[in-house]
Amino acid sequence: MGAEPQAALAVAGVPFGTPEKTEDVLRQLLLGANSVLREAGATLAGGHSSETSEMSLGFSVSGLATREQILSKGGLRAGDALILTKPIGTGALFAADAQRRAKGRWIAAAIEVMQQSVAAASDVFRQHRASACTDVTGFGLMGHLLEMLRSSEKLAELFLADVPILDGALECVQKGIFSSLQPENLKLKRGSTNADAFANDARYLLLFDPQTAGGLLAGVPEGSALSCIEDLKLRGYAEAAIVGRVTDGGLEDGLVTLRDAGH
Repeated sequence: MGAEPQAALAVAGVPFGTPEKTEDVLRQLLLGANSVLREAGATLAGGHSSETSEMSLGFSVSGLATREQILSKGGLRAGDALILTKPIGTGALFAADAQRRAKGRWIAAAIEVMQQSVAAASDVFRQHRASACTDVTGFGLMGHLLEMLRSSEKLAELFLADVPILDGALECVQKGIFSSLQPENLKLKRGSTNADAFANDARYLLLFDPQTAGGLLAGVPEGSALSCIEDLKLRGYAEAAIVGRVTDGGLEDGLVTLRDAGH
């Protein structure tokens, strides 16, 4: 949303083990967390830990911003280009990894993308006067786009061929490998006016793929879109792309019209 991170509280679950082992695992988790938080300018201020059957680590992060700096989900304007900063597909890829059906290079590439901070992208969007912005996480690209459109009372065209996709994700979907959250996200297909025309297209199915450490989706004035893409790529977002266009309209059942490509 454009705020500068200030402090983080951690919730850590460490697998059952001897006191020495659990202490060592927790120490390594927090050392890694601290290194990333420091890069973002935030302090690990406290938190809670417990012993659990599976390792887990999460954070509640607070930050500061002036009212003028904040980028919300609402505010999209007709004519805005929709820009996505990272490729999608982590849900399908890690479902395949859990089944030992993913290639190592697919997972390595996905992890590299996931580790990339969105902070620089947020700065670029502010410089290019973005009208609205959100992260793409558990609801998938379609779910988070629909949130923006409802908040803005606008419609959109989404260009399937232009949506960047992680290496291997299409192959996973074509083999019927999906995240466990995919069926729930697919209920959002009613948000598209012409979903039936693309129902068997693997690219379409990936629009509902839940993301972990996904990119940002923002609306940028059409005249600034290409220079915004150039700046994003200079900041390391190699696959940043224009994936759609905002159009006028109200709160209808079908807010998104799918196109194969935008040009």
